[in-house]
Amino acid sequence: MANHKATEKDVRQSAKRRERNRYYGKTTRNAIRDLKAKKGKEAVDALPATVSQIDKLAKRGVIHKNKASNLKRKLAKAVSAVAAA
Repeated sequence: MANHKATEKDVRQSAKRRERNRYYGKTTRNAIRDLKAKKGKEAVDALPATVSQIDKLAKRGVIHKNKASNLKRKLAKAVSAVAAA
């Protein structure tokens, strides 16, 4: 357990940040899942919002920027395949 006031505050802050990051991550994973389920024009229209969420995760440091880039590449490839079909 924390022995100093500053350490206790840090524990509170890190718990708050962890919960917030978990929420952002889960919301984005759900958006990615929903995007993969969509077909045609619907998927093309939903792609920019999902890419924006991924960029925000990388900016906040929840995920690494390279992981964000890989996710966006895979989603764009999947959406273009669905849109073409």
